[in-house]
Amino acid sequence: MDIPPRTRAWIEVAAPALRRNYRRVARALGPDPWIVPMVKADGYGLGARQVVQALAPEGPAAWGVATLAEGAALRDAGVDDAVIVFSPIPPGEVEAAVALELAVAVSDGALLDLLAAEGRRRGRPARVHLEVDTGMGRAGFPASSPARWAPAVAALRDGPAGGLRWDGLFTHLHSADEAGGPGVDDQLRAFQAVVSALVPPPSVRLHVANSAGAFRLGARAGGARPGIFLYGGGIGPDLPTPEPVAAVRARIVRVADVPAGATVGYGATYRAERPERWATLAVGYGDGLPRCLGNRGHALVAGRRVPLVGRISMDVAVANISGLPGVEAGNVATLVGRDGMEEISLDEVAALADTISYEILTGWTPRLPRTWTEAE
Repeated sequence: MDIPPRTRAWIEVAAPALRRNYRRVARALGPDPWIVPMVKADGYGLGARQVVQALAPEGPAAWGVATLAEGAALRDAGVDDAVIVFSPIPPGEVEAAVALELAVAVSDGALLDLLAAEGRRRGRPARVHLEVDTGMGRAGFPASSPARWAPAVAALRDGPAGGLRWDGLFTHLHSADEAGGPGVDDQLRAFQAVVSALVPPPSVRLHVANSAGAFRLGARAGGARPGIFLYGGGIGPDLPTPEPVAAVRARIVRVADVPAGATVGYGATYRAERPERWATLAVGYGDGLPRCLGNRGHALVAGRRVPLVGRISMDVAVANISGLPGVEAGNVATLVGRDGMEEISLDEVAALADTISYEILTGWTPRLPRTWTEAE
């Protein structure tokens, strides 16, 4: 990939790998899969518009976002496909949601009433996916007492005449990414009990699975809303590993030979025990490189793994490249991704930072250009 020399650091995104990960989810779901790729948080930090462009040929059922603003951004980008807003929206966003024809996840009767009124006012039914809480606890009608929300279901059955269009009924799995998927079957049974009690029309799509759930449940999931697996993040120790999609690179902006006893970084937390060679990398926590990787993380330089030394600064990090000849300013270091035979995976970085791959991906700031490629 030809990166302009003025670019200090960037993220490379491989569209073919993204599509192959999508197809693996589709195969796991069986024939005629129903898939809503999650493109929230700007496509997990890689660019929602570009993700949509890359995956549109695969024919997803809709696009999943978390907020109305994210749905509006897709509309502004010219996306006319179905878009579902999965996080609860505040009452003040109802008018815009209906105007933009965004489907809305609903967890309570009050919001449903507002959507119905706005749908009737506009003569355009509000599109609704009813969420069932089977243990996640953060949203949804309680699965244990469907009778409590019978009035909401009755309003949905009125259809367009009542200002509503009932598109879906779903729940969210809380532990599908843990070994063995504890609780997945219990949640599925709770959801199926609700379906049996409500008997939704055949046109209502039932969907249960996140990325991990798609592989654990297969066709039993009804439909899937994959996220992290598409973008190259692991989904469980006993589940398939996705192809890497994103690589993070940075220019080396300084190479220095230092004597024994030299220190580096705020707090001087690293001291050279002997003469060393250090490379300053043009990436820091202001770009999203976790500060905790100082004296803990690694970079790849010239196909070799080298340690990051000293604390990560806002704008730069330092690597110990002792014993690595020929490295000079302008060369490229890799913080996530492959260089030659060596690789630093997204999940490795997350583990070293004591977090999850989702946070690493979505944490890269706008200072890093996202460079998409179709190269295999």
